[in-house]
Amino acid sequence: MVEKKANTVKNAGKSAVKKDGTKHIGLVKNDAYLAPYEDAIRGRHDHAEWKLNQLTRNGKDTLEGFASGYDYYGLHKLSRGWVFREWAPNATAIYLVGDFSDWKETERYKAKRIEGTGNWELKISEKGMKHGDLYKMHVYWEGGQGERIPAWAQRVVQDDATKIFSAQVWNPEKPYVWKKKKFKPNKNPLLIYECHIGMAQDAEKVGTYTEFKDNVLPRVVADGYNCIQIMAIQEHPYYGSFGYHVSSFFAPSSRFGTPEELKALIDEAHRNGVAVIMDIVHSHAVKNEVEGLGNLAGDPNQYFYPGDRHEHPAWDSLCFDYGKDDVIHFLLSNCKYWLKEYHFDGFRFDGVTSMLYYSHGLGEAFCNYGDYFNGHEDDNAICYLTLANKLIHEVNPDAITIAEEVSGMPGLAAKFEDGGFGFDYRMAMNIPDYWIKTIKERSDEEWKPSSIFWEVKNRRPDEKTISYCESHDQALVGDKTIIFRLIDADMYWHFKKGDENETVHRGIALHKMIRLVTAGAINGGYLNFMGNEFGHPEWIDFPREGNGWSYKYARRQWNLVDNHELCYHYLGDFDRAMLNVIKSVRNFQKTPVQEIWHNDGDQVLAFMRGDLVFVFNFSPTRSFTDYGFLVPTGSYDVVLNTDAKEFGGNGFADDTMTHVTNYDPLYVKDHKEWLKLYIPARSAVVLKKN
Repeated sequence: MVEKKANTVKNAGKSAVKKDGTKHIGLVKNDAYLAPYEDAIRGRHDHAEWKLNQLTRNGKDTLEGFASGYDYYGLHKLSRGWVFREWAPNATAIYLVGDFSDWKETERYKAKRIEGTGNWELKISEKGMKHGDLYKMHVYWEGGQGERIPAWAQRVVQDDATKIFSAQVWNPEKPYVWKKKKFKPNKNPLLIYECHIGMAQDAEKVGTYTEFKDNVLPRVVADGYNCIQIMAIQEHPYYGSFGYHVSSFFAPSSRFGTPEELKALIDEAHRNGVAVIMDIVHSHAVKNEVEGLGNLAGDPNQYFYPGDRHEHPAWDSLCFDYGKDDVIHFLLSNCKYWLKEYHFDGFRFDGVTSMLYYSHGLGEAFCNYGDYFNGHEDDNAICYLTLANKLIHEVNPDAITIAEEVSGMPGLAAKFEDGGFGFDYRMAMNIPDYWIKTIKERSDEEWKPSSIFWEVKNRRPDEKTISYCESHDQALVGDKTIIFRLIDADMYWHFKKGDENETVHRGIALHKMIRLVTAGAINGGYLNFMGNEFGHPEWIDFPREGNGWSYKYARRQWNLVDNHELCYHYLGDFDRAMLNVIKSVRNFQKTPVQEIWHNDGDQVLAFMRGDLVFVFNFSPTRSFTDYGFLVPTGSYDVVLNTDAKEFGGNGFADDTMTHVTNYDPLYVKDHKEWLKLYIPARSAVVLKKN
């Protein structure tokens, strides 16, 4: 989701002991400026501990055991017959209707309330339904009734003609057999390819899980990414919502294919060493009542906050009540379900800022630490997110959790025992904002390396981030990708080799440099949105009334990068080479980012990571000969050059030569000498120490 952007706040401190002699909690130990808010941090931590003890009966059970609602609720095949269960405390009667009952209410398919609970149960004979049957609930309550899809339905389909959604009995004769039963993600570093199944094909249509597996996954593997982050998996009535208005939380979207086809995609990814994480939406739900949870059984607040907090003011959606144990049970079970049933390797949690604050983060600046601890925070949501992270890592210790959060809430990606929320990573949402602002508002001569360097490494030292230049947010109608901001309409007229104009040359050069400086400074992982690696020329616009329900912009034009008469492949080839360089250093993300030099007047930046030296000349007009940097003594070879002809550059420098450092008696004790380079204007180079 597109959230309001805000600047990250970062401070560091050294004090580890309170004045009374007690030890500080980890967050405060790592950042002394949080000391005034330690009671609030401990309070959140204790709240999560208390809730954990409550849900696990003081440790007699496990959180994983608690989060097994999907095994109980919904429709299940037994050794003999079927059983259906639903949580609907406000209901007075529930019938299942479907193909098996000619869509009529009958006593045979009438559920019974389980005494003393809000649960309903219906046992059905072996022949009472079959695989493929469509069904729904008819729910009655005091003063009303409605047709509903069960909240825990694991398969939901839409009729092509009527556009009506129904649950579907799913019990294939041959369940999917996993070929790769054990998989451990490679996080050294994590290189994420954000993607959308439906719009991943060249054709103007909705793509499928199988087409993605056969056509797109091989590209991801060849490009060097080790993780795909899939959007829009949970079923959503409106395709154009990008999957963010979810109706059926346990049902993988059937518009892309069957559950078995999704499993086959994930299995194939694992066989190729690629992790698969899911963009999970627990920040809100679609308002729909017939398809969703909006008014399941006559109580609009069954799953959602009452009163003023019921609806999200900006997203036209409903806000979960994270203070209800039954809602926590539903959402935690949802996390476990996708891990266990589909072998997802983790989640990117959408809209975390919206969950954390009563205001949903709207209209707030978050300028100082007090803004995170002023009583405007939803402690229930904070508790839920903390428990979700504990659960996910209990189910799979190698799982990946990422928070999409823009306010800069301290501790989000810090360990639970340190007072944190327990996410593995947080999205570095400041970086794309910075690039947009820079490209829009500053001339090339005004780009300052000091500012660029500060921004790409602006993060809390105790929290890992996912750095990125742009995600799906920047590709949507109403916004612009980096390549479009740089080149705009000239992409349509001057992107053929030999026909490039100055605007195109500039755009190609800066697109590579922006990506390299962002990826080169990561401390956790790097993310790219599908197609942006080769400068996809079109924005994203899903079929809607305003565009004649067209799929023209809800696709990816792979034919462009495959056409070597055009310039797109230069950018794609560079992206692949860039990732290879990063992967050549094990645990690249853990190596210190050491600044060697910056000069805003020259617009030159240099930094080192391990044996790699990154050098950037952002000047649009000035090239430098024998530009010197103090580096560890030795010889260096060029491993990547943005200006190489194979990447659409000018090829001004000779990248075959070995660069030997020049002796300087002043720096002998430091074991440093001068590395002198020719750095053409608007180019960057990476060298490796021999």
